[in-house]
Amino acid sequence: VRLQVQNVEKPLYRGTFHCFQSIIKQESAFGLYKGIGSPMMGLTFINALVFGVQGNTLRALGKDTPLNQFLAGSAAGAIQCIICCPMELAKTRMQLQGTGEYKLKTKNYKNSLDCLIKIYQKEGVRGINRGMVSTFIRETPSFGFYFLTYDLMTRYLGCEAEDSYVIPKLLFSGGMSGIVSWLSTYPMDVIKSRLQADGVGGVTQYNGILDCVRKSYHEEGWRVFTRGLTSTLLRAFPVNAATFATVTVFLMYMKSEDDLCECEPGPVIQQPSSL
Repeated sequence: VRLQVQNVEKPLYRGTFHCFQSIIKQESAFGLYKGIGSPMMGLTFINALVFGVQGNTLRALGKDTPLNQFLAGSAAGAIQCIICCPMELAKTRMQLQGTGEYKLKTKNYKNSLDCLIKIYQKEGVRGINRGMVSTFIRETPSFGFYFLTYDLMTRYLGCEAEDSYVIPKLLFSGGMSGIVSWLSTYPMDVIKSRLQADGVGGVTQYNGILDCVRKSYHEEGWRVFTRGLTSTLLRAFPVNAATFATVTVFLMYMKSEDDLCECEPGPVIQQPSSL
């Protein structure tokens, strides 16, 4: 976020690692966790919604084809914007608060919830949904590529429950899905961050998505749309590797439990040795 929205005329950071070092030096290690409350509040619901909608949409479409995987993922991405947009607005505002300050001199927001409440009081429902259209444009195709890539990768690698290397395969497939997902719509993420950060200093720069795209390109060139990409991809692989592997293993385990329950009762039901 900081790399995406920093002033090109007076940049604070030269790149991902310089940003990382500067935050620790200027704001301590706790500076790296600014805005963590918002994802912790929202990600549980987002992931539950995403995987639930994707699974049910895929069943409704009937056939498990690559196109249906993409459509089901896109549907999930579109619906979760309802939670994702306010969550990322609070995260963005919290992460930009007190940039470069060890101890905040002026603290506009106490935490993520306080941030959303104050934005709502000042700007109403429209305020807490700032960046909703750009979030929708980013998330809808992004989640389509997310689930499509995971499906293709797991099929290609032959991820089966009996495979002793199934966990590493799932982790790799999930990580690559995250990378492809972010690469597919990353420029829109830059625009979303800029729109949600707009007005933090009391000055509004952009009138909308197209105005933000035009002004950003005019002032900084096409490279502006790749700002922060390195840090995003470094985060995307482990996060999505863990997410997809956890969901898949859990569902495989639950399926094996259901299969056991459907069997005729015997004196002792052994736990399955495989996933």
